[in-house]
Amino acid sequence: MTGDPVRDVVIVGGGSAGWMTAAALANATQGACRITLIESEAIGTIGVGEATIPPVKYFNARLGIDEATFLRETSGTFKLGIEFRNWTREGHTYSHPFGQYGAEFDEVPFYQYLIRELIAGRETTVDDYTMAWAAAKAGKFEHPARDKRLIQSTFDYAYHFDATLYARFLRGHAEQRGVVRTEGRVVDVYQDSESGFVRSVTLEDGRTFEGDLFIDCTGFLGLLIEKTLKTGFEDWSHWLPCNRAVAVACTGSGSLLPYTQSTAKTAGWQWRIPLQHRVGNGYVYCADHLSADDAEAELLRSIEGKPLADPRHLRFQTGRRRKFWNRNVVAIGLSAGFMEPLESTSLHLIQYGIMRLLALFPDRQMSPLLAEEYNALTMAEYERIRDFLILHYKATERRGDGFWRHCAEMEIPDRLAYKIEHFRRHGMIVSDERELFANPSWIAVYLGQGIVPERAPALSGLRPQVPVEERMAQVRAAMTDAVAAMPDHRAYIERYCKSALQ
Repeated sequence: MTGDPVRDVVIVGGGSAGWMTAAALANATQGACRITLIESEAIGTIGVGEATIPPVKYFNARLGIDEATFLRETSGTFKLGIEFRNWTREGHTYSHPFGQYGAEFDEVPFYQYLIRELIAGRETTVDDYTMAWAAAKAGKFEHPARDKRLIQSTFDYAYHFDATLYARFLRGHAEQRGVVRTEGRVVDVYQDSESGFVRSVTLEDGRTFEGDLFIDCTGFLGLLIEKTLKTGFEDWSHWLPCNRAVAVACTGSGSLLPYTQSTAKTAGWQWRIPLQHRVGNGYVYCADHLSADDAEAELLRSIEGKPLADPRHLRFQTGRRRKFWNRNVVAIGLSAGFMEPLESTSLHLIQYGIMRLLALFPDRQMSPLLAEEYNALTMAEYERIRDFLILHYKATERRGDGFWRHCAEMEIPDRLAYKIEHFRRHGMIVSDERELFANPSWIAVYLGQGIVPERAPALSGLRPQVPVEERMAQVRAAMTDAVAAMPDHRAYIERYCKSALQ
């Protein structure tokens, strides 16, 4: 026996969140229900470039999207990780690469031997033992090898692309599968007087759209989830104090770096995202420590090329809705919450919000048990990502600016403090279930920002017969040879997915 199925899904809002949702729902339901997306061209997007993390590949693959076509249509490039400049202290740089450290050669994990060597002073950096970063700093790229015996199989990758073009690309994909787009701005929302469910939305021109399930993709506004249902918001700005951004695209140079750059600044940090036809730049900062005019001036002084438009300013508040699924409304994207783009998680949160909705897809009864599970899983994911971001701000030696002094001295969530203490004392990684950022990511930020263990993990000192130095030298040599054989990133792009916008 099955319940009364959902017949009409109404998505309010477009952009990446709306069209990712529309494309995924159309793919999953195969025409079994009507999907309408309402958006207004009068409501613009920043659109200066989007950086992602590796799971985005699986979203596209699930939709049957060809990678080369997607990158060509979105002016995309490959991303092997993030370079963090000046976060620990001025003049210091470290990387957060995608993939593992080294190659396993013993029962003791490679990273534990690496920590042992660092503490002993026989090694100076973990960056020498990651295939992703070896290729990134050389400006090289090719797809990982499938043969797990090869060092070229130990890295992963994600993308940089134009978010506006991505939404347009997915719109075509979704419309081919029956999604109906409606141009217009919602001016009224009708709720059932007894259940409080949203029953319809009305546009400026008087048209009304009824639905069983409504998806709120209206961004910070949260038209349905907050303005209508008064769901509530949990503010995290005491842990993540940046609340403004200024963004601008500029012309690029001849080189095409296969990584994102994040540079700590006076009162926040600056991003650099290289696309095929331009570079996206932005300054995320705290308005309590820097004015909008000074942030814009600082950004424009530091970009490498000619600005392609006037800088755009954005206000935000870090945190999440108290519920992501409330009655028959599910919030996806910025309407669900906001975490600054420090680790490129924005599209990931959209992606997994959609995948979780499909896993718990309701019938017209809208069982509160489904919503409860959705909310619990999503809340835990937001909090795990939040804590990883907080780590970047807390673990800093910077004290010259008021913003960074505040970050270094602030209280942090108990669970994060517990994780840091484990690593500081014993070199151990404490992971939560379903952690998005796996051990290598935590190692990168811990060590990169100066949290060096007091002692190496115990097992790394119990196997003196293992020729650790010899094995590590072999790993370095294999990486050097592999990188030398890889093509230049731009050359690979030109051959594989060259955009017409170049």
